[in-house]
Amino acid sequence: MATDTLKSTPGASGASGLRRLLLDNGALTALIVLVIAMSALSGDFLTTDNLLNVGVQAAVTAILAFGVTFVIVSAGIDLSVGSVAALSATVLAWTATSHGVPVFIAVLLAVATGIAAGLVNGFLIAYGKLPPFIATLAMLSVARGLSLVISEGSPIALPDSVSHLGDTLGGWLPVPVLVMIVMGLIAAFVLGRTYIGRSMYAIGGNEEAARLSGLRVKKQKLAIYALSGVFAAVAGVVLAARLSSAQPQAADGYELDAIAAVVIGGASLAGGTGKASGTLIGALILAVLRNGLNLLNVSAFWQQVVIGVVIALAVLFDTLRRKAGATPVAAGTGGGKGKQAGTYALAAVVTVAIVGATSFLHNGSSSSSNPKMGLSLSTLNNPFFVQIRAGAQAEAKKLGIDLTVTDAQNDASQQANQLQNFTSSSVGAIIVNPVDSDAASNSVKAADKAKIPVIAVDRGVNNAQTEALVASDNVAGGELAAQTVAEKLGGKGKIVILQGQAGTSAARERAQGFANGLKAYPGIQVVAQQPADFDRTKGLDVMSNLLQAHPDVQGVIAANDEMALGAIKALGSKAGKSVSVVGFDGTPDGLNAVKGGSLYASVAQQPTQLGKIAVDNALKAFQGKKVEQMVKVPVKVVTKENVAGFGG
Repeated sequence: MATDTLKSTPGASGASGLRRLLLDNGALTALIVLVIAMSALSGDFLTTDNLLNVGVQAAVTAILAFGVTFVIVSAGIDLSVGSVAALSATVLAWTATSHGVPVFIAVLLAVATGIAAGLVNGFLIAYGKLPPFIATLAMLSVARGLSLVISEGSPIALPDSVSHLGDTLGGWLPVPVLVMIVMGLIAAFVLGRTYIGRSMYAIGGNEEAARLSGLRVKKQKLAIYALSGVFAAVAGVVLAARLSSAQPQAADGYELDAIAAVVIGGASLAGGTGKASGTLIGALILAVLRNGLNLLNVSAFWQQVVIGVVIALAVLFDTLRRKAGATPVAAGTGGGKGKQAGTYALAAVVTVAIVGATSFLHNGSSSSSNPKMGLSLSTLNNPFFVQIRAGAQAEAKKLGIDLTVTDAQNDASQQANQLQNFTSSSVGAIIVNPVDSDAASNSVKAADKAKIPVIAVDRGVNNAQTEALVASDNVAGGELAAQTVAEKLGGKGKIVILQGQAGTSAARERAQGFANGLKAYPGIQVVAQQPADFDRTKGLDVMSNLLQAHPDVQGVIAANDEMALGAIKALGSKAGKSVSVVGFDGTPDGLNAVKGGSLYASVAQQPTQLGKIAVDNALKAFQGKKVEQMVKVPVKVVTKENVAGFGG
């Protein structure tokens, strides 16, 4: 045995013992190092509010990951947990709000939805002989699609009794953290103290041997994937409670974070090893990384790079640990629990001591005289929002403001985390471009409670008080786009509409504007409306498909310039000649297409002005000066005739 060899090596008792301790507790060691590093690098990290933020931000990923742990321990994979979480939350909100079902029963229906999705996964894998990757990938798509169908692409508000799950107990303990702890204890109990838990390790270690020993492998797999579905449903409810609404696009990509947390926590994708405490540590590592990198003003794009590197290092470390003979985590290993508890206690003491010492690095240090502000944008994958950032950064530099910019990547939950980070770091003011107007409300309320003024830009925040909204009118812009294409076609013709990302306020408002504007032109026939998610590639694909069914289309309205440019590519030589395309936003690429004649017009919102004016108003609010509640930046239809004089 490798362990015996290491123990018998002469003179190895000291260094080898420390080496063994680090190898056996690699994830815990990494977490301690991260906490110490972030405490040293940022004076805002080591505060009570921020540490609670880390717990809240880890909660949904951890709960999902506990369920995924069951699957990975049994040598499976579950790619559907993020979509199942969104579907379960949507079922809860839809039944309780739209159909008046009592909240308790609605919660049971949400959990039943998770169980049903898990059972389908298990049946396809155990009895249908599908690879887990394929079966759960299919469920990922089905569950997300059902969530969009049920919600009709729009968020559904949650009843107050459910929304309270996103609040705090006693004014300080966040309920999501409490739920995470409870679900973690349940996961630990299932893995270590139950027949099904031992079955997971047996199946993951050697499925054929488990079957020959009398284990009903197929039925156990049904139960394992059903358990994963239960945890996904709970995670969906907690996430929806944080956002005060069920978002059909919620938890998109969270399955990858959940798998990463399990792997970082020491589980092997080959199966047979893993534990709930390791998974929790893995989720905390991801949360600490994101929180600390936000506080350090690291780009969201680089954050993805860092997290990818951490996952790769975790797998490499697991390989090193196995080669070095470190103790694997197997089922029912109770002999080392006292030692493990001692290790955790020692780690806590060491961490507190070192972190306490590093905190002196920040005590007494002179803070910058420049006011600090935070800007959370819904995405930086869109040129429109890149221009907002450019305008805001230029104005901040001019005014001597330290501006931290974050990218929510169209994830309302990630944006909630970023806003909480701004609040806990006590910035002077916050500027937010909401992913969703309802989902940002709780975070804005928290900032208001902390006496931090909030300025909304481009999109408003519902059910919360902001100092000002700096925006153009998306509905009015949509009406202008409809009017422009209708007049170009002489009030008669066939058009298609490319809609934005389902569930976003901009997509809803612009679609409403298109519909309002076309009412005045009964001769215009809308032959198709399809979402292309504000994406140029999807605009190309969707338009190519629509042309097969409607080759005689004469006009296109796109909810942004990116989709319009994709449509132009699909139309080829027809664009600007037999087919008139109207976009939205006035991005540089869009304006170049207007100059070239392939894009007939773009409804421009002057995004650099939006960013500039938002910073100006944030500074006024920070200084206690009066700010207008609504600051309108006019939209403008830009065509080939006036594009030369348009500044953006």
